[in-house]
Amino acid sequence: MIIEDRNHLPQELEDIPAEKLQLAGKDNYRDEAFATAPIGFYRDAFRRLRKNKVSMASLIAILVIILLAIVVPEISGYTYVQQNVDQKYLPPKIPGLEKLGIADGTRVMTNRKKSSISDPTRFPEGSVLEIVREYQAGKRIAVDVKVDYYKYCGVPEGVYHWFGTDYLGRDILTRLFRGTRISLLIALLSVVTNLIIGVIYGSVAGYYGGRIDMFLTHFAEVLDGLPYIVVTILFMMLFGAGIVSIVLALTVTGWIGTARLTRAQFYRFKGREYVLSARTMGVPDRRLIFRHILPNTVGPLITRAMIAVPGAIFSESFLAYIGLGIMPPEPSIGILLSSGQSVLLQYPYLTLFPAVLISVLMVAFNMLSNGLRDAMDPNHRGEE
Repeated sequence: MIIEDRNHLPQELEDIPAEKLQLAGKDNYRDEAFATAPIGFYRDAFRRLRKNKVSMASLIAILVIILLAIVVPEISGYTYVQQNVDQKYLPPKIPGLEKLGIADGTRVMTNRKKSSISDPTRFPEGSVLEIVREYQAGKRIAVDVKVDYYKYCGVPEGVYHWFGTDYLGRDILTRLFRGTRISLLIALLSVVTNLIIGVIYGSVAGYYGGRIDMFLTHFAEVLDGLPYIVVTILFMMLFGAGIVSIVLALTVTGWIGTARLTRAQFYRFKGREYVLSARTMGVPDRRLIFRHILPNTVGPLITRAMIAVPGAIFSESFLAYIGLGIMPPEPSIGILLSSGQSVLLQYPYLTLFPAVLISVLMVAFNMLSNGLRDAMDPNHRGEE
C-alpha cells in the first residue's frame, strides 16, 4: 500500500504495522508510456502515410515520372523538334526487348504485290522477315508481309526509338517526357496560384463574416458561373496560346473550391477559446488569421492541392486536345494525344504511351491524396 504521509493515516489503517507501509514519492508515479520523445503532428502523419503501401507506391511513381521528365529529354540523343521525314512513323524499338519479339521495330505491311517484295528498290535487302498472308487481289497476287521497318526506311544499325516516331520523324520518347515536363509545370503553377488566392480569399471571408463574407461568397458564385471554354478563348485572344494563357484560364475559377474550404475551416476554429484569448490580449487580426487559425487548415489544403494537380493536368490536356493548348512545336501530353488520335488505328502507339502516362499520373495523385487525407486526419493521431 502506498500513502503520502505516515502522520495522517486513515482511521481504518492505524492498526497496520509501519513496515508494511511505503512512502509515496514522485518516483512512484513515473509513467513509462511517456518516457519517449514527443511526436509532432506532421511527423505522426508521415509515419501513418508510410504504412499506406498504395500511397507510398503512388508517391514513388510520381517522383519517378518527374525524374524522367527532367532527365530523358536531355539524354535521349534527340531534341523535341528534331525532324527526319524519311523516318516517319517508325514503330517502337527497345534494346533487349527486340530479341523477345517485343518492341522490335517490325511492322506488317498489307496488300503488297508479291513480285515487289523481291525488288530491292522497294524492299531493301534484309528488310523482309516473312510473308504473313498470301491472297488473290483482283488479277494480281497480294501478300501481307512482315518487315523490319527500320531497315525498310534505311535507318542505320544501332539507332533506336523506344516509343517510335511521329509523322515528322520526331522521337516520341523525347517529346512525351518534354510534354510531361510542360504539363506538370502548368499544373504546379495553376495549383499554387489557386492555393494562394483561395487561402487569402477564404480566410478574409471566414474570419470577418457578416456582410464581407456575404459579398465575397456571392462574388465567387458569380465567377463560378462563367463558361470555362469562353474564358479560355478570351485569354487566348488577349495573350496568345501559351503557358501563361492556360495558367490564367485554370486560375479564373480554380481557386473557388480552396476558398470555400478555407472559409469553412475558419468558421470552425475562429470561435475556439485560444483564438478568443489571443484577441482579448490584443493580438492583431493578421496574426490571428495566419498564426492561430490558418495552421489548422493546412492538412485539408495539402490534400486538396494534391487532388487538384491531376485535375489541372487533365484540364490542360483537354484544352490541348481541342486545339486551345500551347503552340507547336512545344509538346504536351494533350497535344500528343490530339495528334495521335487521328491515326489511332494505323499507329496506335502514338496514343498508347501518352494515354498510359497521363493515366498513371491521374491515379497516382489521387491515391496519394487519399493517403494524405487519412494520414492528416486528427482523429487518427496516435494510431499505429
